[in-house]
Amino acid sequence: MGAQHRPTIKTVAARAGVGRTTVSRVINGSTLVSDEAREAVLAAIAELNYVPNSVARGLVTRRTNSIALVIPESESRLGSEPYFSAVIRGVSTVLTTTRTQLQLVLVRDREERDQLTDSVAERRVDGVLLVSVHEHDPLPGILENLGLPTVLAGRRGPEESLSHACADNVGGAREAVRHLVSRGRTTTATITGPLDMDVGRSRLQGWKDARGEAGLAADERLVATADFTEEGGRLAMRSLLERNPNLDSVFAASDVMAAGAMLELRRQGRRIPDDVAVVGFDDSYIARYAHPALTSVRQPVEEIGGTIARLLLDEIAHPGEPRQHITLPTQLAVRSSS
Repeated sequence: MGAQHRPTIKTVAARAGVGRTTVSRVINGSTLVSDEAREAVLAAIAELNYVPNSVARGLVTRRTNSIALVIPESESRLGSEPYFSAVIRGVSTVLTTTRTQLQLVLVRDREERDQLTDSVAERRVDGVLLVSVHEHDPLPGILENLGLPTVLAGRRGPEESLSHACADNVGGAREAVRHLVSRGRTTTATITGPLDMDVGRSRLQGWKDARGEAGLAADERLVATADFTEEGGRLAMRSLLERNPNLDSVFAASDVMAAGAMLELRRQGRRIPDDVAVVGFDDSYIARYAHPALTSVRQPVEEIGGTIARLLLDEIAHPGEPRQHITLPTQLAVRSSS
């Protein structure tokens, strides 16, 4: 059988009539497999003469000195969102002191997720860093089931089982809205991130908390959901103005969405901050170079990247140790937009 036709985990799974995860568990000696499934997989491996890459390389320690940084987003999001580049810088800074190589992997569809699963199952990397986590994304669960060290930037929810590091999203959003209330703004709308992400839900909760503390109702008409893009922020701002033409402020859950909101406010002749004050989240370069300069919640994104890298290296070096959940503080950077 030529190299280009070398059987893969997918081939073995199809021949055995089981899933890829089951094949990986058999290869890695997991006990979480029925005797019947194990026999079917072993028979398929023998029949196809399948040899896992890690075995073929003769890795006694099963170490590759390589980790994958997985971002389940498109190239356009990766290029336009400063958050991702800051995380990558933080991860890279930590890894420069080690012999560990970093693989950047974009997972944009099911086919690419399956390719990643195959790579992980064959232990081509020692661990995975996963960024931009959605609540129902199957990837964290797949990685956990495969037994591969995995650390998240963010979390799926408050009960996250995997090690992770994130900013204090609730507290940061609460501080942003408290700031607007202190400036006499009583009709503060919010543009949320996707609500299938903990970061989107948490920043919305911070808005609700601050409104409640001030004795103001968390009116759903003041809430618009977007997707962390500039265009999403612009469209959300348009929708909010249609529903609430007298709103006096807006808290956007990212600087990118805040920039889109500011474009729409200017298009409709609203002065910032005279008519509508604006606060973002991230304190990226977008905030500093916006006009007017954008008040924003500073989250330590590079520190998040460095933290998840250190957590993953620890998990690789010390398997079986308790997983760690780290929340990093935020700080409000006040500028001209509010």
